[in-house]
Amino acid sequence: MAPPPAQVSVTSPIQPAIERAKRLLFQPFNLGKWFAIGFCAWLAGLGQGGFTGFHGRLPSSWRSSQVPSSSSWNGSGEWLEQLRDEVMRNLYWIVPVAVAAAGLIVVLWLLLVWLSSRGEFMFLHCVALDRAEVAVPWHQHAGKARSLFLFRLALGLIAMVPVLLLLAIIGVLAVRIFRQGGTDPVGWLLLIAAVLALVAVGVVFAIVAKLTRDFVVPIMFLRGGTCREAWSELLGLFAGRFHLLIVYLLFQIVLGLAIGIGILVIVIATCCLAGCLLILPYLGTVALLPVLVFQRAYSLYYLGQLGARYDVFQTTAAAAASPA
Repeated sequence: MAPPPAQVSVTSPIQPAIERAKRLLFQPFNLGKWFAIGFCAWLAGLGQGGFTGFHGRLPSSWRSSQVPSSSSWNGSGEWLEQLRDEVMRNLYWIVPVAVAAAGLIVVLWLLLVWLSSRGEFMFLHCVALDRAEVAVPWHQHAGKARSLFLFRLALGLIAMVPVLLLLAIIGVLAVRIFRQGGTDPVGWLLLIAAVLALVAVGVVFAIVAKLTRDFVVPIMFLRGGTCREAWSELLGLFAGRFHLLIVYLLFQIVLGLAIGIGILVIVIATCCLAGCLLILPYLGTVALLPVLVFQRAYSLYYLGQLGARYDVFQTTAAAAASPA
């Protein structure tokens, strides 16, 4: 396999990606087209934002007496003992509820990953072919989406092992420090190391997920193979030139910051009305569709610099122009 060209730019795809978004969404403007493509983009993004945690307040009695403040470490041991006793007295309902909740979370996660895998190819189909189709790509790319789903499932299960292990270590260390009144320097060092390790693991798996979406999915779209085969082709393509991927990932951070600042400015300028719209399921995706189309097109134009075999737009245009 030929290596990537010597000149691969992270800035040159910006202008054609902007033009692609304008042509797809505004030339001409069609609200029905927006909602159809937005639905595909919404499916593609399912489960990628995580779940929101509980942001409520604890009862006042807990805040005042049961939860020790940072200045009252001496009472931490007694509080932990009370908590443990309370849990042990209620195990008869805590265990079945916890098992049921865990099962529900697993089922929901599987559903979201499966729908997102379908949506990735549906959204790519719309951007690459300049079409607002839902049913056609849903059926046409079912096999490729199944392979992507299985890869993501395996990746999630693999990631779960170090994450749960590190979370358990962090929990044990935190309890140990709590019981000793926060005066254990070794415990603090180990806790910081475990947290940093957890962050590092998260970054590694986030990079794998990013490269899968930006490059592996388009390669599968072009070749029709499995996710494993596409990953093998991607690694061969960048063999000896991994600095290109590093530069690409770093520039993605820059783009993300620029987009985030732009969205923040719009939210402030509209007195948070835009922010209220953006948090709505599906409608928020439709409102952000120009940004999402730009991001999807950017990765495709970047990939197209690596050779004609990886030019999604040229390949799909040639296929559409060829006689049936």
